Amino acid sequence: MGYVTDNLNLLSDIAKCIAMQFGENCEVVLHDLTLPYNKTIVAIWNGHVTGRKIGDGGTNAGLEILKGSVSPDDQYSYINTLPDGKILRSSSKYFRDEYGKVNGSMCINLDITDFVRCEQNLHALTTPTEQKAPSTPEFFIGNIDALLEQMMSEAVQVTGKSIKDLTKEEKVRIVHSLDCKGFFLIKKSAEKLADFLGLSRYSIYNYLNEK
Repeated sequence: MGYVTDNLNLLSDIAKCIAMQFGENCEVVLHDLTLPYNKTIVAIWNGHVTGRKIGDGGTNAGLEILKGSVSPDDQYSYINTLPDGKILRSSSKYFRDEYGKVNGSMCINLDITDFVRCEQNLHALTTPTEQKAPSTPEFFIGNIDALLEQMMSEAVQVTGKSIKDLTKEEKVRIVHSLDCKGFFLIKKSAEKLADFLGLSRYSIYNYLNEK
């Protein structure tokens, strides 16, 4: 008898636990590789994922392992694609006899098709188009006073200095920069900027007139 058949109750409990944890899109299969290869499946949960049932055979990967063409190492989280387009994330655990020869396996096949499609749709929505991005970041703020505060803070941050370290020339550039962005279209914005920069309102108007 093979390891899987000899320990079928224990392995079945483990396999069922995995299948129940991940739901109906997770197929868990137990193969007894001491049986004829056309009927190695001795237990299966959610067989609708690959369309298999108890008494069906293994995959070509199992044949290669039995033949000795590939190393029978456990494999985790590899991707398979079925003929019907389903995408599976699979893991295979192999069991060996006392001589180290593989004689059984537990295989997990999680249908991730819907997740992949969702990921593709999200990627399409979040990936920028080839259209050039706006040079000025857009601030989504409902309160106009908060918007002005954000615009002023951004203008100072661009200089790389704190307000107290700004030179007159830098303050003039800040005033003109904000003017170009429509800052002074808002009522009493000059007073707000004057308070922010530690200037008088008249200095703001004078800076606006400087070239």
